[in-house]
Amino acid sequence: MTTPTNIDPKDIQTYWAKYQGDKYAEGWASLWDKGDNLPWDRGFPNPVLEDTLVQRAGTIGGPIAQDGERRKALVPGCGRGVDMLLFASFGYDAYGLECSAAAVEACKKEEKENHSRYRVRDEKVGKGKVTFVQGDFFDDYLFFCALNPELRPQWALRHTELLASLPAGNLICLESPRHKDPLAPGPPFASPSEAYMEHLSHPGEKISYNDMGLVDADPLREPGKAGLERVAYWQPERTHTVGKDKNGVIHDIVSIWRRRD
Repeated sequence: MTTPTNIDPKDIQTYWAKYQGDKYAEGWASLWDKGDNLPWDRGFPNPVLEDTLVQRAGTIGGPIAQDGERRKALVPGCGRGVDMLLFASFGYDAYGLECSAAAVEACKKEEKENHSRYRVRDEKVGKGKVTFVQGDFFDDYLFFCALNPELRPQWALRHTELLASLPAGNLICLESPRHKDPLAPGPPFASPSEAYMEHLSHPGEKISYNDMGLVDADPLREPGKAGLERVAYWQPERTHTVGKDKNGVIHDIVSIWRRRD
């Protein structure tokens, strides 16, 4: 298990200055290839996801569809695969995407060495299959806080392209970090709820940000034709330490989104 470390913001800026634009995914791959500084890797699934699968089953539905087929879960930037292994333990066929061959190998190692952590939750449902895929996230999928805000329109548009139609498709977002200064360097970049709302309501469209680093939201603006609808929004009871302030107060939010068509 990798122990999270604190990184000087100046070091973050220096590192990512070398990986701008089309080289962004290459920067993530390089970190995994080196393997000596993975501060975001907590080594176990976020309890938010586990609680969501248990407590919000009525919203997202179970792992078995009406036709008897297993439903699929896609985990972008899956790291060592802990979240997708959790999905599989609930019965979903889980697919994880990573830009680094080293990360994919870490996924396989996690599955082999720590499979006992991911017990089958329902013997009648059984365990779903796990598939690790190495790919370019700008052509496939990418998670929100890892992206420079200027790339978020692509992120939102790709979600709408990959998400299944109603009622099967659910996009589960852990909105974090929400309490970070929007002008502070990343990744991770500040990810307030308003940013999710604007980008997922208007996928592929340019969203303006003000001088404070916050989105300029227009409450009278209609959602885009392909815009997603937020169907659930709550503060979790548990989350990783990074999602709490110095007093232990949870700032993370979980939201669930669906297509409108």
